[in-house]
Amino acid sequence: MEHHLVLQDISFSYRTGKVFFSKKKKSVLDRISFNVRKGETLGIIGRNGAGKSTLLRLLSDIITPDEASIIRNCKSINLLSIELGFSEQLSGIQNIVLSGLFNGFSKKEIIKKTDAIIEMSGIGDAVHNTLITYSSGMRARLGFSIAYHLEPDILLIDEILGVGDIDFQLKSEQLIKEKMNSDQTVVLVTHDPNLVRDVSDRVIWIEHGRVIKQDNSHKVVDSYLEYMLKDPVQITK
Repeated sequence: MEHHLVLQDISFSYRTGKVFFSKKKKSVLDRISFNVRKGETLGIIGRNGAGKSTLLRLLSDIITPDEASIIRNCKSINLLSIELGFSEQLSGIQNIVLSGLFNGFSKKEIIKKTDAIIEMSGIGDAVHNTLITYSSGMRARLGFSIAYHLEPDILLIDEILGVGDIDFQLKSEQLIKEKMNSDQTVVLVTHDPNLVRDVSDRVIWIEHGRVIKQDNSHKVVDSYLEYMLKDPVQITK
């Protein structure tokens, strides 16, 4: 079986203190190992600060691990996150084109996809406004629509399905389910245990930067919820 991503003993830490050459480091991820199969939807769950978003940034090659390396058997990876990938000083339409160029499309190719992206996003004429005027929900809809139509080999989703109105959430969840039936490889980070159980083939539970459990979605989510119910304060985002 072909693996799109292979991680073996991946760790990540960052320097603490006020100076760049500080020797003090804080560990975020500690010896993470797993594979992502081609066409698989992999869910990642865990509390705030567990290292989930950092892991996605490692997978997308935005940051690099302390040791070892991540094997990527693919041509394109797209990280879909509210915090990344957009220029606030550009309009929605300009960001669509820019995202396409970054993902290897020609300007002509991405322009052909523009109408479909705008229609799916539902932002209408606001696509001509600068992103600094957008709400988080509008950014989420535009970002999801761009990623959906660019069709990268691997789509990384960081919490974005929980943003926006209920119509967008239901629509995006349905589209992810459709992706599961295609060759699209998806890695999904979310705080919604029901969503990750419904759409994922497998789930990885991360706690304090370490993998606690990885198995089919129902087994991992059930174990995670049982653990969290022992400490109700931690269930909230």
